[in-house]
Amino acid sequence: MFKQILPLSSIIALRFFGLFIVLPVLSIYALEMPDSTPFLAGLVVGGYALTQAIFQVPFGVLSDKIGRKKTLLFGLLIFIAGSVICAMSDDIYMLMFGRFLQGAGAIGSVVSAMIADLVKEEQRAHAMAIMGGTIAISFAVAMIVAPIVGGNYGIDKLFWLTAILSVMAIAILFTKVPQPPKIVHSYSQEESKMADMFKDKSLTRMYVTFLFHSSIMTMAFFIIPVVMVDTLENGGFGWDKTELWKVYLPAMIFGLLAMGPAAVFGEKYGKGREIFIISIISILFGFLAMGFGDTPFIFIVGVILFFIGFNMFEPLLQSFVSKFAKVHQKGAALGVANTFAYTGIFFGGILAGYIMQHYDRATLSLIVVAISILWIIWVASMPNPANRANIYLSLDIFDRDKITALNSHKAITETYINETEHIAVIKYEKDMIDEDTVRGLLL
Repeated sequence: MFKQILPLSSIIALRFFGLFIVLPVLSIYALEMPDSTPFLAGLVVGGYALTQAIFQVPFGVLSDKIGRKKTLLFGLLIFIAGSVICAMSDDIYMLMFGRFLQGAGAIGSVVSAMIADLVKEEQRAHAMAIMGGTIAISFAVAMIVAPIVGGNYGIDKLFWLTAILSVMAIAILFTKVPQPPKIVHSYSQEESKMADMFKDKSLTRMYVTFLFHSSIMTMAFFIIPVVMVDTLENGGFGWDKTELWKVYLPAMIFGLLAMGPAAVFGEKYGKGREIFIISIISILFGFLAMGFGDTPFIFIVGVILFFIGFNMFEPLLQSFVSKFAKVHQKGAALGVANTFAYTGIFFGGILAGYIMQHYDRATLSLIVVAISILWIIWVASMPNPANRANIYLSLDIFDRDKITALNSHKAITETYINETEHIAVIKYEKDMIDEDTVRGLLL
């Protein structure tokens, strides 16, 4: 599994590193550009999420039709073009266009779909955890490298570095990433329409979970530096910007440590829904501490609780969407999920900024608590993906037509053929039928 996942994780890590590396200094850089205003600088910072939200679904659908590798290449080339434009920008509008173009190369859902293609469902949470870990590491390294390179050599060099890293990602794509298996299914073109992405209630619940998860993340990343750096008179703690690593480092360590148990209990022991609820409760208490804590210690405890809750979702979110989605929908369904996620990032930032401008962090905290309570109710009624199981059958032994005929059985979720490995896959509801009975239907 590692030979299949590490190259893809490297591609997504290089991509995210290129994005993260400009974040600590981008707003300052944008404000110094000719014709710039604070509003336009804000669009430069957040505009990437907007175009990501717009293009996640088209890229996911495209990958289902023309293949994952071709779509990844197309997205990376767009991202490289956007990075070069940003590096060569001489006014705020050119920089803004470059950032929008960077976001248009929306390959996140395609990478997740490709992992789902290459890895069996039983191993998928582990695979997603590896990808999430590489992203977290790229974030940590970017926070250190950005001020050094940007301060000494100019922020435009960060964009050039981003473009170079994306070229490296293309090289990895065509030298290290294996070809996804050829899948044969019985779904018609009529059954592959975008409206079908919303027919499954479980998938819809996951989409909204992506929205809540990302919007609350943006609120957290808005409030943490503002409160820590703001003056005591304004309700902050008066820390210097250079000391923020003391907040993020322990939070990131605890968050990464929480990912492993979440993946194990969510996948191996079939407690995904319960892990989601525990994660939301951790986020809820984290925001209460960040909203009402009157000392740096209590606030940092809140940040740690938030990171624990946030990271516990990471190895399971993409995995669960790929489990609920039909085989011909994975790329599109993950595209919809990521669209909800980036929409949450965009609107979460706007909401946090508005509340902090007109009210205070306590008000923001209470709003997140209210959202979290609704979120818990929403997740509690979601079926657990662990209720579904797979059977892998050799086509040398079992008849294709009999396997396809199982689709009419109410306990069979779907069947499809993996031509590359010459096996059939049968997905069924464990609380309605067992494996022996399924095999008996084929005899």
